[in-house]
Amino acid sequence: MPKTRAPYPAEFRQEMVRLVRAGRTAGELSREFEPSDQTIRNWVSQADIDDGRKEGLATVEREELRLLRRENRVLREEKEILARAAAWFAEETGSMPRRRLGS
Repeated sequence: MPKTRAPYPAEFRQEMVRLVRAGRTAGELSREFEPSDQTIRNWVSQADIDDGRKEGLATVEREELRLLRRENRVLREEKEILARAAAWFAEETGSMPRRRLGS
């Protein structure tokens, strides 16, 4: 079985970020709570980006990019299916679409 767990709740991540900003180290929090110190540092870094303190893709932008990539993948798959279906129908009916001159 893979050693994965459900994502930490947003409130928990926000509290870890708040504690780091209040002076606690990621290492201290890692020993006290479950997430690794690198995970906590990642949360702080992403919170800095979201708050405009640091350059990078905000969480909202990352989510939008993820959704657009998924939509793009689905559209490419649909386009490929339609191209194959059109080729199959053309072969079955014995008619190939004509190209217009000048187009």
